Amino acid sequence: MSVSTHKTFCRFCHANCAMEVDVEDGRVLAVRGDPDDPAYGGYTCMKGRELPDSHNAEHRLTQSLVRDEHGEFQPTPMPETLAYIAGKLRDIIDQHGPDAVAVFMGSGGYQNSAAWAASHSFTQAIGSKHFFTSVTLDQPAKVFTTARYGRWSAGSNTFSESDVALLIGNNPIVSHYSPAGGVPPFSPSRRIRNRQKEGMKVIVADPRESDVARLADIYLPVKPGEDPALLGGILNVIINEKLYDRNFVAAHVDGFDELAAAVAAMTPDVAAARAGVDADQLIAAARMFAGGTKGCAVTGTGPEMAGNGTLTEYLVTCLNTLCARFKQEGEKTAIPRVFTPPMTQNRASVEPPMPMFGAEGMAKSRFRGLGQLGFEMPCNVMADEILTPGEGQIRALISVGGNPVVGFPNQAKMVRALDDLDLFVQIDPWMSASAKRASVVLAPKQSLERDDITNLSEWWHEMPYARYVEAVAEAPGDVIDEYEMFWHLAKALSVQMELAGGQVPMDGDEPPAKVEFLDLMTAGCLVPPSTVREDARKEGGAAVVYNDLHPTVLPADPEQEHRFNLAAGAMPEALALYAEDRAAKEGFNFKLISRRSKTRFNSIGHPLAKLRAKTTTNPAYIHPDDMAELGIEEDTIIAITSPHATIHGVVKPSDKVRRGLVSMAHAYGDAHADESNVREIGSSTNRLTDDESDYDPITGQALQSAIPVKLETA
Repeated sequence: MSVSTHKTFCRFCHANCAMEVDVEDGRVLAVRGDPDDPAYGGYTCMKGRELPDSHNAEHRLTQSLVRDEHGEFQPTPMPETLAYIAGKLRDIIDQHGPDAVAVFMGSGGYQNSAAWAASHSFTQAIGSKHFFTSVTLDQPAKVFTTARYGRWSAGSNTFSESDVALLIGNNPIVSHYSPAGGVPPFSPSRRIRNRQKEGMKVIVADPRESDVARLADIYLPVKPGEDPALLGGILNVIINEKLYDRNFVAAHVDGFDELAAAVAAMTPDVAAARAGVDADQLIAAARMFAGGTKGCAVTGTGPEMAGNGTLTEYLVTCLNTLCARFKQEGEKTAIPRVFTPPMTQNRASVEPPMPMFGAEGMAKSRFRGLGQLGFEMPCNVMADEILTPGEGQIRALISVGGNPVVGFPNQAKMVRALDDLDLFVQIDPWMSASAKRASVVLAPKQSLERDDITNLSEWWHEMPYARYVEAVAEAPGDVIDEYEMFWHLAKALSVQMELAGGQVPMDGDEPPAKVEFLDLMTAGCLVPPSTVREDARKEGGAAVVYNDLHPTVLPADPEQEHRFNLAAGAMPEALALYAEDRAAKEGFNFKLISRRSKTRFNSIGHPLAKLRAKTTTNPAYIHPDDMAELGIEEDTIIAITSPHATIHGVVKPSDKVRRGLVSMAHAYGDAHADESNVREIGSSTNRLTDDESDYDPITGQALQSAIPVKLETA
């Protein structure tokens, strides 16, 4: 029995860290970072290093499950399970119409390079508007609202060339996430420290002293939900001291006067008081950021989850625009992206606004005036679309690698909604909180058992870096790839799936090979997946970097004269309304803020033994002085109550958290977590939220951080 070693990449999260994997008789033995990879240099995180347990765990699902007439799960062969689902879907569509079927793409689904395209194509093929993804749960404003102000065709400055960086509620050392221009998720701590040795200045704004905040040259402990005040104050300083790029603004920006008028009231003293930071530090941060020659301001998920997400992302856009933090003619484009077809002309000019919401022909929800965002509907409305009778009521849901029970706001309502469905299909390798409530659980292949490309992580690569990895482990039991599941369902329903490159072959009894599906999916990209596969084989499965294909920024097209519009969407007026302040909710004198966990990626990682051992619960981190004032001891179980519900948490002291705050991770627990089991599974903070009162009117983003709460000993 010989052991073979293969080059691959991790698919626990979106970072896609380069790995070497040892395999014996088709079974994964060990993984480690690939020290020869040009981007990652051997880096992996503790989550990714648990891939062997993820593949080999005895409690992993290797057969699909279908509930019988008694409500009990019965192991069922995959073809029979898919035929059963297709039959139920046909009945539902015939009775209620195609909008009665919904598909939700969760964080786990994104780790399969074909799953988003397959699930979206299937939804389109049956004619349903109800396609949802996890994007609208945590950061829809940066994805769907900023394009209305205009976009710089060549992209933003990259981290490796920057001499300053401003991170707002973004902790890439743990989350392995930062928007373009921020810290790439490849050994982020080392990357930041190396750049600081070269002279980069780092500014961090966060309610708690996060891992990245400890490396900051200036740390601003902003109050949760008050990022607009901080950013308004920084813009006030930059505008009043004329620290912005006046030539760039004159050439490319409209709406400057409206913005200047809106931030005039946000003087450093006023803004600092509202944001809870030192005024002199705010001024220093403004001067440090504007004084750099290159470098971006970026946000994480926290500022959007804390309310005012659309306003916060607008002000970040203003900051980067006024300081001209963009690639210029003759430079290499920012993020070349091998597998993603180009969306712009890569010119030193402004692209016209892109309508991502509210445009003619975009689908509408029946609730709260919300509607389609890009290609998807906002998750905010899903529970109501399920529970409320009428045209378009959702009666079937397919969840791809998501966990709606713990991941959606207003947890109790979402649980009721899932239980109300006529058909709930959960694609999941584990009996997760959502799988336990499903009608059918489809058991998928795991990452090392399938082919994949790095189309997810290439949004962070500053060079034309590409991977095509082939399956290196044998899939156990009766599992298949997610794209195959959707193909079989479409085939059974006699609908035609389409991708960017045209129609997916639907003849025969088996779907096209994954490489063929990926080629169709990425049509028009820099290098087709099939070519990358062959080039990778020549390199022993390693990454391929196509430096000779890295585009150069072209000059502006004189016939296309577009400008940024910083007054679009009446956003300056929105800042003025924010400045009027909302009264605090009486009796709720703490705020609960979200945080990332080193041992989980959203809801992913709960079933893995070593990760569970490292974090057995979802701790409630509180400042020691608050604990003393409340008479609460470490390891005490407390009741955390919002205006909507109560959860429980196990207290841990932390002087890295501002006073008046409770800091907990999201997507923990189960539908019925309480003080009896909170030490074992933790609580879902989403139970505290309300999707009907505290939400963004454009994106539907519910308030999932900066939640007003009160604390009591349980």
